[in-house]
Amino acid sequence: LHSQRRLPSVASVGVFHRLNLRQGIQSCGKHTPIFHTYTHTALIPTPQVLVDLEEVAAGSLEDDWDMLAPKTIKDPEAKKPSDWDERAKIPDVSDVKPDGWDDIPATLPDPDATKPEDWDDEEDGEWEPPVIPNPEYKGEWVQKMVDNPDYKGIWVAPDIPNPAFKPDPLLYHFPDSKYVGFELWQVKSGSIFDNIIVTDSFAEAEKLAQATWAKSKDAEKAMAEKVKEVDEEARRAEMAASAGGEDDEYEDFEEDYDEEDDEDEKEEL
Repeated sequence: LHSQRRLPSVASVGVFHRLNLRQGIQSCGKHTPIFHTYTHTALIPTPQVLVDLEEVAAGSLEDDWDMLAPKTIKDPEAKKPSDWDERAKIPDVSDVKPDGWDDIPATLPDPDATKPEDWDDEEDGEWEPPVIPNPEYKGEWVQKMVDNPDYKGIWVAPDIPNPAFKPDPLLYHFPDSKYVGFELWQVKSGSIFDNIIVTDSFAEAEKLAQATWAKSKDAEKAMAEKVKEVDEEARRAEMAASAGGEDDEYEDFEEDYDEEDDEDEKEEL
């Protein structure tokens, strides 16, 4: 599958039958965002992804896509051994709760509190002083934990060959191909795809790229750089103008402040 894309865009996705190129790019390599017209090529059965006829990703249909059953599965007959210890930490048996730990209350009656003069025991009930935190209270005792010498990690069932897995050397082959589709995720609208070709000859696809995309790519990139320079100059000019406006406001403030000082001095004289 070979196509060309026009107008700025952050990411592109090509779909060749069940072959999701974006998934392949993410699993096989990195795809640098391109903000100009470029040519996008997918080669199978490698598969290989080219941007502007240069490789950006390569991999395996079996390993990078879930097109077949997995080669291995967890052994359904395996069972965790009875002596398998998954506890990373265990209580320290040498750590013993001190005597009297639980006898220390969390709060104490406030010794500085006094019964109000207007307190009537018959009407208000027996007066009790308010409580305050006990500085001697250390909280609930917790036994220390230590590394478990018998720790073996979390048990995982071993892998075994998957009886449902069957290799398919013609995984890429679709003799009844009729359509080309594009599944897109983009943050800028306006992308246009054209010059699409499906062929079993890379030389033929490359010839189309040279006859279309290659003719204008250099001029387009030069124009993009020029636009970038103009935008950068405009941004710098705007920042300079903004900074200048702040300086003018500061100077006006200084002049007003000086005039007020002069008037105060005259009044004192």
